[in-house]
Amino acid sequence: MTLADTRTEDRYRTRTPHPLDPVERADPAVWGRVDGPLDPAALAAHDARGYSVFDTLLSPGEVRTYREELSRLADHLRGDERTIVEKSSAEVRSLFEVHKISDLVAELVRDPRVLDRARQVLGSEVYVHQSRVNFMPGFKGKGFYWHSDFETWHAEDGMPAPRAVSMSIALTDNYPFNGGLMVMPGSHRTFVPCVGETPEDHYRASLTEQEIGVPSREHITALAAAHGVDQFTGPAGSALLFDSNLMHGSGNNITPFPRSNVFVVFNSVENPLVEPFAAPAPRPGFIAARQFAPLTR
Repeated sequence: MTLADTRTEDRYRTRTPHPLDPVERADPAVWGRVDGPLDPAALAAHDARGYSVFDTLLSPGEVRTYREELSRLADHLRGDERTIVEKSSAEVRSLFEVHKISDLVAELVRDPRVLDRARQVLGSEVYVHQSRVNFMPGFKGKGFYWHSDFETWHAEDGMPAPRAVSMSIALTDNYPFNGGLMVMPGSHRTFVPCVGETPEDHYRASLTEQEIGVPSREHITALAAAHGVDQFTGPAGSALLFDSNLMHGSGNNITPFPRSNVFVVFNSVENPLVEPFAAPAPRPGFIAARQFAPLTR
């Protein structure tokens, strides 16, 4: 199964010349139909908040193994197009398509502790839309401004609906002070359109600092007033599963404590990409996969 040839109706307009009002989400957050490790109460909480936290997804031994593997990859793939470096320091910021580069990560995305949670929330078989490892070094790690991933995946990748979830697995301790991810619980039920035309090859700039596809201060203020802000903190081995439309961001890390995580995006096989809704051309396959075969163990 490959990229669809036709574009479906656009129910989530964005990247427009003039501001549009936020719209109520037209799709579920929990799709049901597939059994899994989350009990009804946990599913209801995920549906309401747009995220779930798992304190001990990986053991300390597994954390060490993955951390060593990803450090090795970052050293060996610095010149690869899948490696994104900070503009100011040339430090490795992200390494994409890591589940295709590393056999260890390929096993991780198929691990029942990871895969079954994604399948249960999305109510279907899933495939990996995107995988990466994120590095935020101590003292000079750069944060990421408030945004909805779905806004970008819809506009630039052609993802029709927010039927996708992300699993962020911490490989270092996440403190409140070392750039941990902030989320607005419940904000996944509101789609916030953004202003501005998507430039050609926008991904080359946006993966280090996004300026197009970010909500206005007025919309961020309104969402924060309505929902508040939570922060993902916890020991290495903990994980955050969150909705593709959840508003989130992170601050800079000026502490001596680095932060790194494995980040995997699962999309429903019933939600395959079409042509981008608001970009001149699709992003490369290492950022947005266009093979939609379901993951198998």
